[in-house]
Formats: sequence, C-alpha cells, structure tokens
Amino acid sequence: MKLYVAVPFALLALLVAASGVAAVARGWVLPMNRHRVRAPRIYGWGQLVVAFALGCQLVFGLVIGDSGARPLGTLVGSAILVAGLVVMMAGQLVGGDRKRGGTP
Repeated sequence: MKLYVAVPFALLALLVAASGVAAVARGWVLPMNRHRVRAPRIYGWGQLVVAFALGCQLVFGLVIGDSGARPLGTLVGSAILVAGLVVMMAGQLVGGDRKRGGTP
C-alpha cells in the first residue's frame, strides 16, 4: 500500500474513532446522523469497532509485507468491519425515541 493511500485511510480511521468516543462518552452524534440514531451509545461502540477494523486493515496492508499473514489479516479486518456496521445499524434501530431538538 502506498503512502498516499495510507495517510487518508489513517485520518479516516481517526475521525471515525473520535466520533465514536464522543457518542459513547457524551451521547453526541454528528448532526447529519442525529435524526436516524436512536441509541447513540450503541452507535458509538459500532463506530469504534469500525475504526479498529480500518486500523487493522491499514496495518496489514501497509506494515505487513508480502507474507502469508497479509490476506488473513485483511480478511479478519473485513469481518470486524462488517460486525461494526451491524452494531451501528442496531444503534439506529433499537433504543428509545430521541427528542427532536438538540443533542441528548
């Protein structure tokens, strides 16, 4: 993986992780997602799992060279990514009704 691909990928993982920490710690969700998310803490945990999966794929794509562990590592990262997306979808479907105005 080239550096011009790795840097934006790492920045994306950090931004998703920061948003996940904000959702878990304070219940704060980005304004464009507020009307859909019913359980912000579950949604935040899903974002943290997605950020971990992106980091895992970054490590196996950039650090690990041409070895037998590279395909297995990216496959595991993809499975974790799908699990994180499922948890994020659960945060949109389950939970109590959120109030319409402002953050929780």
